[in-house]
Amino acid sequence: MNQMPNESLVLRIAGRPVGRYTGRPELPLRHAPRPYLHPVTTLAGTAVTELSPADHTHHLGVGVAIPDVEGNNFWGGRTYVRDQGPTELDNHGAQRHTAYQLRDPDGFVEELRWMVGPAELLRERRTVAATELTRSAWALDFTFSLTNITDAPLSIGSPATNGRPGAAYGGFFWRARKEAGTPDVFTPDAEGESAVHGTRADWLALAGSNWTLVFAGATEQTRRDPWFVRAEEYPGVGSSLAFAERLPIGAGETAVRRIVTVVADGRLDRGEAAALVRKAVSA
Repeated sequence: MNQMPNESLVLRIAGRPVGRYTGRPELPLRHAPRPYLHPVTTLAGTAVTELSPADHTHHLGVGVAIPDVEGNNFWGGRTYVRDQGPTELDNHGAQRHTAYQLRDPDGFVEELRWMVGPAELLRERRTVAATELTRSAWALDFTFSLTNITDAPLSIGSPATNGRPGAAYGGFFWRARKEAGTPDVFTPDAEGESAVHGTRADWLALAGSNWTLVFAGATEQTRRDPWFVRAEEYPGVGSSLAFAERLPIGAGETAVRRIVTVVADGRLDRGEAAALVRKAVSA
């Protein structure tokens, strides 16, 4: 089922809307146009995403964004150039919705083409599902498979692999709601942005004023990817595909990642977060 421009679908749990997905947004090329989920809300209706905030107008709710696919920018904004810094380049790509293979109230399967001008670099299959966990928490299950359809190897990088230490963003990314106070961030073993950024952990929680997001890698390969975390500058969490070195994808090969995010009302402690992650990943 193809989608008309600006048409969106709504994820629902027991009839209650919890997320809106825009498959063909009309955006400037500098934003690296791509499908996104926004708003995403808790079951009580609290929004936990932001779209094009003033601090980073190319941050688009929840989705997949990569700043360097063979030098092409699928993240948006400036490109980090080694020995030069953030630079405006005419290198932005776009993720183009092709079709829905499945489209239900609680989820969908989508086909996308990662394009740079007329050239297609990657073909993606994206599977998204919403599952109720408790009366105050639900889970967003997000899987993406990127297949190199060119006849040559390509690789995925980040500003970190291009010379900017710590800036290893790229992959699944969630731009969370910005509030007056800085959200708390913690894993099973550590607490605080500096302590958890760049670490590997089975799950990572971001807790705002009256909401908590708990991110979990749901496959062995996904759990190997370090977490990219921002809390003080802005609230955002990603799973890094290229934290310390580039991720190669051979011609015809596929890279697959699956992240399950618990979306909860209230501020969870470690025990509550861990229990909900176990339930979400096994659901």
